[in-house]
Amino acid sequence: MQGKGFIKFIAIVLAIVCAYALSFTLVASKVEKDAKNYAKGDLAKEKAYLDSMSTEKVYPVVGFTYQEVKAKEINLGLDLKGGMNVTMEISLAELVKSLAGNPTDANFNKAVQNAQIQLNAGGKDYIKIFVKEFEKLSPGVKLADYFSNQDNASQLKPNASNSDVESFLEKEATSAIDRSFTVLRSRIDGFGVVSPNMQKQEGSNRILIEMPGVQDKERIAKLLQGSAELQFWQVYQVQEVAPLLENINKTLAATLKADAPATKDTTAAPAAAGSKLAGLEKTATKDSTAKGGKLAGLGKKDSTAVRAELLKSNPLYAVLNLPIYQGQNGQQQLMPGAVVGMSLQKDTAKVNAYLRIPEVAAAIPSTMKFMWSVKPREGSKVFELYAIKVVSADGKPDLGGEAISDSRADFDQKGKPEVTMYMTSEGAAKWKKITAEAAADPNNKKSIAIVLDNQVYSAPTVQNEIAGGVSSITGNFTQADTKDLSNILKAGKLPAPARIAGSYIVGPTLGAQAIHDGLISFVIAFIVILIFMALYYHRAGWVANFALLINLFFVIGILVSLGAVLTLPGIAGIVLTIGLSVDANILIFERVREELAHGKNVGAAIKEGFKHAMPSIIDSNVTLFILGAILYAFGSGPVQGFATTLCIGILSSLFAAVAISRVVFESLLARKIEVNFDNSLTRNAFKNLAFNFVGRRKIYYAISTIIIVAGIGMYFKNGGLNLGVDFKGGRTYLVHFDKAVNTEDLKSKLSPVFGNETPEVKTAGEDSQVKITTTFHIEDQDIKTDKVVEDALNKGLAGSKYEIVSSQKVTPIIASDIVNGAFYAVLISCLFMFIYIVVRFKKWQYGLGAVIALFHDVLMVLSFYTILDGIMPFSLEIGQDFIAAILTVMGYTMTETVVVFDRIREKLKESGKEDLHGEARNNLINFALNSTLSRTILTSLTVFFVLLVIFIFGGDSIRGFIFALLIGRIIGTYSSLCISTPIVIDLGSSAEKK
Repeated sequence: MQGKGFIKFIAIVLAIVCAYALSFTLVASKVEKDAKNYAKGDLAKEKAYLDSMSTEKVYPVVGFTYQEVKAKEINLGLDLKGGMNVTMEISLAELVKSLAGNPTDANFNKAVQNAQIQLNAGGKDYIKIFVKEFEKLSPGVKLADYFSNQDNASQLKPNASNSDVESFLEKEATSAIDRSFTVLRSRIDGFGVVSPNMQKQEGSNRILIEMPGVQDKERIAKLLQGSAELQFWQVYQVQEVAPLLENINKTLAATLKADAPATKDTTAAPAAAGSKLAGLEKTATKDSTAKGGKLAGLGKKDSTAVRAELLKSNPLYAVLNLPIYQGQNGQQQLMPGAVVGMSLQKDTAKVNAYLRIPEVAAAIPSTMKFMWSVKPREGSKVFELYAIKVVSADGKPDLGGEAISDSRADFDQKGKPEVTMYMTSEGAAKWKKITAEAAADPNNKKSIAIVLDNQVYSAPTVQNEIAGGVSSITGNFTQADTKDLSNILKAGKLPAPARIAGSYIVGPTLGAQAIHDGLISFVIAFIVILIFMALYYHRAGWVANFALLINLFFVIGILVSLGAVLTLPGIAGIVLTIGLSVDANILIFERVREELAHGKNVGAAIKEGFKHAMPSIIDSNVTLFILGAILYAFGSGPVQGFATTLCIGILSSLFAAVAISRVVFESLLARKIEVNFDNSLTRNAFKNLAFNFVGRRKIYYAISTIIIVAGIGMYFKNGGLNLGVDFKGGRTYLVHFDKAVNTEDLKSKLSPVFGNETPEVKTAGEDSQVKITTTFHIEDQDIKTDKVVEDALNKGLAGSKYEIVSSQKVTPIIASDIVNGAFYAVLISCLFMFIYIVVRFKKWQYGLGAVIALFHDVLMVLSFYTILDGIMPFSLEIGQDFIAAILTVMGYTMTETVVVFDRIREKLKESGKEDLHGEARNNLINFALNSTLSRTILTSLTVFFVLLVIFIFGGDSIRGFIFALLIGRIIGTYSSLCISTPIVIDLGSSAEKK
């Protein structure tokens, strides 16, 4: 075998990369196990321990901290660990109106309204739709009359064409989404979510946010949907505030009597570098790094007794460190600057509580208020405290976000990242006055705090009076820092409200159950495959099992190294990948057995088996990979997770099942170890088969027609398909009761509280658990609407003992996008399949036969869903997961069909002919179907057993999804044998007649 050394090299490199990626999970688990042992059931103590370890190096040799290790461990989805998934929609309608100065013109506002209606109906580009609607309603009127003004004169001239205005609006819309992303990320970080996952949905005005462990829906709604408030404040220097903090500490010591619990503390990081603010018309001075030093307070080695004593005598300083450094005389001195104190994240709430105590609040001047930095210092969990100076009688900031006309990430003359900020004419006048006061003392230049949502984003030191309204902010910035700060500065310029367009909440109980069910199904399914391969193929089966284990290791390792989120459908994807990877081994082994039956020795048979199986393996895997790519492109959330796992698994299984297993066989042969591919029970299995599939094809056509017609009849009888909330919009709640409930009784109780709208109530897995779906207030965008609907639900369920396990919200616009995405996914996949088959087999009949079989399979699965809906003891609603199932079923059919087509092509090549006709073609197709029947049946049974195990043990949350795959597996096998290949006969006959 050529390239054996290269295969071994690639396998070793992959193994090292995967082992490294998985090692972070092992290290994080060890730290968390230590925390549990230390806390002995005390959750507060456990959290304090983990907080104290956040900046400690816990990874041997490499030296990563626990915080860094935690960020690199296996990323579990919400369905596995609980939390909240939110789709935020940036209101481009509000943005357009704001850019135009909120005109009262009826046609303008009608165009805005019409564009939003079309977007809700599935339109893609709001700006293009708006411009088109405006030109329709106001022909001959220039949009520049509405949008061109003094502040944007450099970007949009008064005589600009409508096309120029459209480009300007597109740019502003993109910028608004970027700014919203930055603001939302800042708010989520401040909320304290562990490892939030945020993604901008390309080509749309939406942002997807996953927040593990978050359950407070109302608080999250307020946090995410509140309008951003950008402010500029003068700040006190630490020397001015230190005496007040000393007084507060003494007041607290006299007031507080209760001892604080002992916690494990940590030494904070040195002070970070300061930033500077200068006018662009003046040369900025060289930036300097503030002197660092160890913060005052207790270290990790201090005893509990000393800690308790400090909490009594110096309660404030036990949780707040003053910024100090060691001077040249060896004495500790206050570090000059705007930072007045520093605390670990876990202590910031305690500091806030101390400052709210009446005796303490009375000592704080009315001209001062405290604010925390929005982010901790780099590489730590230490937050900085600032003392904001309130100079106006009404308590308002010195300057608001409306004063900013523009800002951009830039570079200074030395190539260092900086932020350039542009003021409006009115803002520039105020800015000149503020900066002049801050820079008045050349020996004590002061800072101005840039505040968003009452958190200090930056506090640059003012270097000089800035009169032109154009300023540069320099400091120890990276390019990412300047981009973020630029977006923050623009956040207050133009309001583009962000609204929750969709949400999904899963409780930790369901998450824990999902993990348990998923792992059980995974382990059992894996064992089923290992046993089957070992029993059927004897020693060769153990080689396949070794390749399977390597494949599993590679798949999980690659997923972790890519930072992919592992969801329950993702686990299903891993199990299916393992089942499908068996297909390659079965194809090879069956071809080897054919060569052995022809009298060849084992070495030659293995060589020929791999050679003849490779075209089928490549073709079948390419077709499945194409479907995986389409799933990824058109799906979202769980569907994308499934597609990611599937695509990675296909590539990995190809390498493991083909390359690594070949190397293992070569090694066994070189060491003279006997290799056999069967046993006494399986040796003659599937021998001398001669089913007349082609001759009975009309019977199969009739069977399919009867089922599809029955499905259509049930469709009309049931009033359409049982669409999930993904496809029709609405809210769905999964509610668990302490005892069995009657769904009709629940409907009658809920209908009055939902405005006489009858909700959909269905049993979900067991009689004591139901899924409640309603469109009550679904189009109402008020922040409080979610709370109103949930209050109505609780009112309707009053008198019962229940728990809302999870909830999901999908607005009509999201639902229409999902429907369109699903529709295009099926059509595009069929087109790609047709093109690939025609190119590979050079016959349009093969391509069309395969596509007809695909549509046949989709109709058959839908028919079974409509026929069995209400009969099966679990929900058969059609949602995003169902689309994943449909496309996977199509992949099965294509895989099976391509293998048969390959055998037909091989036989034609052997006979030296391009095609056969009449009875000769019928015999050829029957031969191809029968000769590949062993592989078809074995692969189908293997995957079917895997799916059956997941169906039984995988839990209610994916039972409907797996059921679609189960019946799809049966239909796919039936279709490849009885429909797709035999139909080539009829297509060929029609062509011959013409």
